[in-house]
Amino acid sequence: MEKGREDEKQMSAVMRTISILEALSVVDGINLENLSKTTELPKATLLRFLSTLISLGYAYRDGADMYHLTLKMFSVGSRSLNHIDLINTAKPFAKQLCQDLGETVHMGILEDSYAVYVLKEESSYTLRMYSRVGKVIPLYCTAIGKIFLSEMSEDELEEYFRTNPLKPFTPKSIRTHHALREELERTRQRGWAIDDEEHEENVFCIGAPVRDYTGKTIAAMSVSWPVFRFNSETFQETADKIKAVAAELSKVLGYIS
Repeated sequence: MEKGREDEKQMSAVMRTISILEALSVVDGINLENLSKTTELPKATLLRFLSTLISLGYAYRDGADMYHLTLKMFSVGSRSLNHIDLINTAKPFAKQLCQDLGETVHMGILEDSYAVYVLKEESSYTLRMYSRVGKVIPLYCTAIGKIFLSEMSEDELEEYFRTNPLKPFTPKSIRTHHALREELERTRQRGWAIDDEEHEENVFCIGAPVRDYTGKTIAAMSVSWPVFRFNSETFQETADKIKAVAAELSKVLGYIS
């Protein structure tokens, strides 16, 4: 019962916060009294929420005691739109790759020290990959993650090592910084990365970078196989295919190699 009440309290706080943000978004500025009328929140409650929004940088109060939204909200929304544009642009490439290779295709983006799936094209096989859009995956033991790590500067990599222990997910997971550095160097030279049952047993994966017009890697696209379905005899051909499709998507996004 206590848990239920706590959940309701948190939900109420979220709803109030959003109502304040929405009210601020349709005016150039508004005083506390009118904001209280618009949101139907008591002034004392409103002040508490406004204080939090101001401290987080989403709102500010001017010298005339008028409240405004800051550009931080616009910045957050813009980043979301960028991801939506990327996903819509990438969908036909992922679908074609899935049809050509017959296996599940993912695209992931970097979020702090992890990667997040933002797109998935499902294999037509009965036995499929367990994954979903929104799933968070580690960097050091996944093909998508290694693409991002291979792009990091030495300082960024050192910071990543400092804050992310290389916890083994499977017997094949890389466990030392030295071994991971060697793998990242191979990734840079080849232009694609592999996950050889390092994150999930019996799953093999190949990934390649997706770049924007500046040359920055903004996403990575990968294909995953159950090990028994992966044809090692066409390994190089398959890796080149994935790299080529990711490169074509990069061209559409403005990247010129």
